[in-house]
Amino acid sequence: MNIALIGYGKMGRMIDQLAQKRGHKIVLRIGRNNRHELSPQRLQQADVAIEFTGPDAAFDNIVTCIEAGVPVVSGSTGWLDHMNEVRQLVQQKKGAFFYASNFSKGIWLFMQAADMLSSLMAQQLDYQPSIEEIHHQHKKDAPSGTAITLAQRVLMHLKRLQGWCLDSKADDQLPVYARRKGEVPGTHILRFDSPVDRIELTHMAHGREGFASGALDAAEWLLGRTGCFGMEDLMGHS
Repeated sequence: MNIALIGYGKMGRMIDQLAQKRGHKIVLRIGRNNRHELSPQRLQQADVAIEFTGPDAAFDNIVTCIEAGVPVVSGSTGWLDHMNEVRQLVQQKKGAFFYASNFSKGIWLFMQAADMLSSLMAQQLDYQPSIEEIHHQHKKDAPSGTAITLAQRVLMHLKRLQGWCLDSKADDQLPVYARRKGEVPGTHILRFDSPVDRIELTHMAHGREGFASGALDAAEWLLGRTGCFGMEDLMGHS
């Protein structure tokens, strides 16, 4: 499989290493210093593009790939207000797009456990929920895309809450706390506090390899498909 890597930071380099170990070929590497080289002609050398950039660049990069007819896997966060535009473009171009705020299989399992715990807590009014996410100091968006996804899933079960709020408390809101420290690859904690005890569900990444491996799994899976997909599709659930 020929791969275009869009975004060549720590995650891009990790994907590069793992891809070559699996026997794939990296035909295009786009980083901050050569973004001008991202063109339809260069992209069409690739069977699939893997995009890990930032909130400011992600949407344009994804559109460029879809318009070039190249399937694209993206893990960038902070751009999701444009998701409907991407879905429409994928449908129009009969393209292929795979998005996940987190490609870790462990996070997918964590989300299933969070669903179950939140469902059990739906009638337990003495337990107050909160979410905390901790990431490296270079992460630009807050809260993380994974924390937002987690909050949305919790809110589906806790109808007494109207939404989520960042780094603050309100009676009808789910508080989400974003911490930035050192080189932490990613920790997410779902808490339910009562006057007498606390229940916590935690996912702590030991490094970036789980995210990179999951992104490669998604790229391999996406080939030959059309439409918009996510981790539920990759993991075999609708």
